[in-house]
Amino acid sequence: MQMTSMLRRAAQINPNGIATIFEDRKTSWSQMLDRVARLAGALQGLGMEPGDRVALLSLNSDRFIEYFFATVWGGGAMMPMNIRWAAAECAYALNDAGAEILIVDEAFKDVAAEIKPHVGGLKTLIYCGDGETPEGMLNYEDILAAACPAKDAGRSGDDLAGIFYTGGTTGFPKGVMLSHTNFYVGGISNAHELNMKDGTIYLHAAPMFHIADLIWFSAITFMAGTHVVIPMFTPDSVLAAIEKHRPSQTLLVPVMLQMVLQSDKLAETDISSLTQIAYGASPITEAVLIEAFEKFPNVSFLQAFGQTELSPVATILPAEYHVLDGPNAGKLRAAGRATRVCEIRVVDEDCAEVPRGEVGQIAVKGPITMLGYWNKPEVTADTIRDGWVLTGDAGYMDDDGFIFLMDRVKDMIVSGGENVYSAEVENALSRHPAVATSAVIGIPSDEWGESVHAIVILHPDAEATAAELQAHCHEMIAGYKCPRSIEFRADPFPLSGANKVLKTELRKPYWEGRERQIS
Repeated sequence: MQMTSMLRRAAQINPNGIATIFEDRKTSWSQMLDRVARLAGALQGLGMEPGDRVALLSLNSDRFIEYFFATVWGGGAMMPMNIRWAAAECAYALNDAGAEILIVDEAFKDVAAEIKPHVGGLKTLIYCGDGETPEGMLNYEDILAAACPAKDAGRSGDDLAGIFYTGGTTGFPKGVMLSHTNFYVGGISNAHELNMKDGTIYLHAAPMFHIADLIWFSAITFMAGTHVVIPMFTPDSVLAAIEKHRPSQTLLVPVMLQMVLQSDKLAETDISSLTQIAYGASPITEAVLIEAFEKFPNVSFLQAFGQTELSPVATILPAEYHVLDGPNAGKLRAAGRATRVCEIRVVDEDCAEVPRGEVGQIAVKGPITMLGYWNKPEVTADTIRDGWVLTGDAGYMDDDGFIFLMDRVKDMIVSGGENVYSAEVENALSRHPAVATSAVIGIPSDEWGESVHAIVILHPDAEATAAELQAHCHEMIAGYKCPRSIEFRADPFPLSGANKVLKTELRKPYWEGRERQIS
């Protein structure tokens, strides 16, 4: 299984078809193949050896996709970097991976200059922006034009294709090692499970450094379709791209979908080309889904659940279960069932499978599972047990094989000896008309050990009291799950680079000075 084979096939069957659209640039599949081979040759000329890591710190662009294929074409391993990291975090990852080449765009040229003195092994900086090339950097287009097309290095199977740093919310990031097989199988699975057709036009709105968007590079290329790229997500840029470029599919993480739904421009935008929106990466509330059904009446919705370690999709909840009535209505809150390329179990602390309906940790096995964590054999051994990846997500499986997510295991609250999963509480809060969004955390309690605490952002001009929201929750969930305290804020929640709420940051003020962060 060789990642480069999908690119050769796309150029063979659709040579004049449009591969990428970015701002005023369009590239055909035959042009893409040539540019990838030339960039691979340029990277080899700069010293890239088989397995070497080549990092990229950039907003979304067509050159990001070229980098994806060129790095592995030349025998190297890609290393897309989180665009929300501080310079110190970037330096840590570059040092940890031993990257010698870093590609940056206009938005991150100053960050590159800042971190270079702190990364001893970093030899080469390449500027892939459209402005003036900074001093000390090579120009992307110049080195590509001067290079001879490289021969495909022929790496495949379990050869390292890339390192993807994740898990920075709880300490130093871990580098997830993914193989050619991971991307090949993941791409085929996505193309099939997400109902793609030959020539599908897909809008890249999520950040490309994140595996949730990156796996679409493979899927769309398998279909010889078109990658429509916007530099970064805003509701207006998504809607403008849909109207202008007529994509049929896109992926939006829940917070992005919610922002699009709240945009004043949605009602006046031609969204008729859009047939499917996939969502994932974090839980979604029923209230947001119901609003999406109303505002996108001709669009099918599909949920994908997984993580970087699974490259990345493990379950799919297809469109036929995104309904409010009928025999399939009871599955709306599910994360779906195992894709055709993996197995799933729900296990206890001893990794023994638990009975259907009982909450445990979700474990996944198959050709999509990672090679391991870079330079972290002990963490790898703790995460991969007999070929099963322990996801760290708590949930249960019903009798039909559907997974229902309850929370991250580390986000579980133990109050008065009862387990409380914050997703349940957040879902209940979301059904109150005044609530825009919420985050539920556990805070110290002398009486209960931990107390359920909700941080709530109301809709503009809406009003609600803590007592009203507590009474509302009591109507939907057990009393011990209801928030014992509620605070209101106007500022947005802190988000990770993947647009997940950083609950570790929300918890810090309450647990500061304590030796343990749980009670």
